[in-house]
Amino acid sequence: MVVITLLVLGIALTAAWKSTQSKSASTTAQESSAQAVDNSKYIKTQDSETNKENKEATGTVITSGESQFGTMLFNTSQQAIYIWEVEESTNAECYADCADLWPPVLTDGSPRASGNVKSELLGTTTRTDGSVQVTYNGHPLYYYAHEGPGEVECHNIITHGGLWWVIHPDGNRTD
Repeated sequence: MVVITLLVLGIALTAAWKSTQSKSASTTAQESSAQAVDNSKYIKTQDSETNKENKEATGTVITSGESQFGTMLFNTSQQAIYIWEVEESTNAECYADCADLWPPVLTDGSPRASGNVKSELLGTTTRTDGSVQVTYNGHPLYYYAHEGPGEVECHNIITHGGLWWVIHPDGNRTD
């Protein structure tokens, strides 16, 4: 009788121990799963922030450089940047054959200032095709299609009904 009692007690203790281990493992697995979910949320947040930073970092850089007209705006490839006298606001008016000759300075993110360029004067305007054009001191910016890097040949030139000017980092056009 003692042997049977010990055997039953042993079986009961083993079953209780296994039940405790199973619950502990289940709780640990649930905690690990919850931690994995929390980590994935953190990773998604980090990725979203990184993507936002990358989007901002892809913005066109407007810099300054020297020319025969003094310090003026260029892109990072030293392509001269112009404004058009016809545009008296941030609204772009150069389209079709005008934009073929005077391509707009476009950006995929917030434009960035370099050199003597003042970041507070940089802005954007949305063109009719949905692309985003960089503005400076309230004026849309353009390149001249037939100039190479470092060339500034079209300041004070009249085409498409108005004068084209280079612009200084202070936001004023060159005379």
